[in-house]
Amino acid sequence: MSKNKLYKFSQLATFPNVYQNHRIEEPFVSNHLGEKISIKGKWDEVHFKNRQPITLELACGGGEYTLGLSRMHPNRNFIGVDVKGARIWKGARVAIAENISNAAFLRCRIERLRNFFALHEVQEIWITFPDPFLGKPRRRLTSPIFLKHYREILPKGGLIHLKTDDPTLYEYTLDTLKAEQIPILYHDDDIYAKDLPIPELDLHTFYEKMHLEDMKTIKYVRFAL
Repeated sequence: MSKNKLYKFSQLATFPNVYQNHRIEEPFVSNHLGEKISIKGKWDEVHFKNRQPITLELACGGGEYTLGLSRMHPNRNFIGVDVKGARIWKGARVAIAENISNAAFLRCRIERLRNFFALHEVQEIWITFPDPFLGKPRRRLTSPIFLKHYREILPKGGLIHLKTDDPTLYEYTLDTLKAEQIPILYHDDDIYAKDLPIPELDLHTFYEKMHLEDMKTIKYVRFAL
C-alpha cells in the first residue's frame, strides 16, 4: 500500500463525518473517536442531530454528488457510501473544510446497507456512474439482488436515480425494472441533448467529466420502488 493511501486512511479515521465498517460480518461502524457503534436507525440522533430526510449516494467515489446535493438542498441530509476509503477521504475532507454539516460518509459494502439503515430511514437513493460489471450482471447496482436491499431501507415509493454513461447498464436497468414490474418514472439515453428534467442532473462527478470529454452520452433512469 502506498504512503499516500496510508496517510488518507489515517486521516479518514479522525474525520467526524465518516463512519467505517471494518468487518463485513459485523453490523457496527467505527466513528472518529475509534468507538465501535451501531448506527442503524440512529443517523438523525447520532450524527445529523435533526430529522431531515436522508438521501444516499451509492458508489460515491470522491463524493462529488453527495457534496453537490448537500449544497443544493440544505434542508436534507446526504450520505455518500463507498467501500474505498481513499475515495471517500476526498469528499469528507471537502465537507469538513466547507463546514457542510448535512453531508456524511459511510464506508461499507453496498450489499450490507440494511446493517446500517433501518426501514424507511432513507427516502431517496442516487447511483452515480457505478461500475457496470459487464461480465457480472448480478453485481450491478440495479440488479434484482440490490433492488431487494433497497426495499429494506426505503419507504414505499422511495425514489432511485441512476446516472451512467454505459449503454449496457442503462438497457439492463430498464429491462430489469420492467421484469420486476417496477414503475419507470423517467428515462433518457442522452440527457444533455435537451433541457434537463431536474436540476440535480447538472451536477458532475469526476468520472462524468471524463466521459463528457470523451464525447460519451450520459443516460439517466428514475424509478420508484
